[in-house]
Amino acid sequence: MTQAEIEKKVKKVIDKVRPYLVRDGGDCEIVKIENGIVYVRMLGACVGCSSIDLTLKDGIEAILLEEVPGIIGVENVE
Repeated sequence: MTQAEIEKKVKKVIDKVRPYLVRDGGDCEIVKIENGIVYVRMLGACVGCSSIDLTLKDGIEAILLEEVPGIIGVENVE
């Protein structure tokens, strides 16, 4: 799978998750994808939220690991 294909699939997954984040006043953006790690910046109400780790690991990361071959993790960039 090419880098462009990986980026397209990651964007599609983030777009699928986004409505749930926006509903709670938050959002996220993809900063970069490097060596299988997706770096995201959490926005809005997600910044400083006590559930941010749960959202990242059990939400965004779990879906990306399942749906995008080659992705091995998600990191928050502040």
